[in-house]
Amino acid sequence: MQIVFEIGIVLLAYLLGSVPFGLLIVKLKTGKDVRDVESGRTGGTNAMRAAGFWAGFITAMLDILKGAGAVWLAKWLTPDLWVHVVAPLAAILGHNYSIFLPVRDENGKFLRLGGGAGGASSVGGAMGLWTGSILVILPLGMLTFFSLGIASVTTMAVALFAIIIFAVRALQGMGPWLYVWYGVGAELLLMWALRPNLKKLFEGNERVVKYSLNGWLRAKKEKNGSD
Repeated sequence: MQIVFEIGIVLLAYLLGSVPFGLLIVKLKTGKDVRDVESGRTGGTNAMRAAGFWAGFITAMLDILKGAGAVWLAKWLTPDLWVHVVAPLAAILGHNYSIFLPVRDENGKFLRLGGGAGGASSVGGAMGLWTGSILVILPLGMLTFFSLGIASVTTMAVALFAIIIFAVRALQGMGPWLYVWYGVGAELLLMWALRPNLKKLFEGNERVVKYSLNGWLRAKKEKNGSD
């Protein structure tokens, strides 16, 4: 009976992660469907492209809360550490493949589930497991984004930061090694969702935002080359 109860917790976490805040916020602000903009994802980066900075910021904060909320729910309902780890992974899965966002072809045939890439939700999952992680991951994530200027790399980096944080804490006897597996699972989910971006990275065609150090250096190089 306990296993059924814990499976139910994981399913609730998936449903929580499936709530497409980016779609809702962009729709309310502009009337647009964020899935028709750029990458077609529903996360904060694409919401910002579709409806401006604040839409993207609010989307990211709510997506962080989805990941954290999944852990808080699990901790409230069961002492099982495995469920505490699997619940935020289910929330990331829900964010990336939302049950509320079926993708169909022109004939109405179901193709797949839509969603985001899971970066913000993975940050939230880490925060739920250890609140202090947000004070490390967010600054490092911002540093990565505003130096490299590549959203996909930043997304994958936050899970790597989580792995390092939880491994260091486990080595110091301050947290369970099981939390490291959360970071590993999150990284795999993010990389799977970002397969098209990884291909562009290897080809050297991935988007670099202009208001980053990398973007500024590229623009300067192009300007000097045209002079």
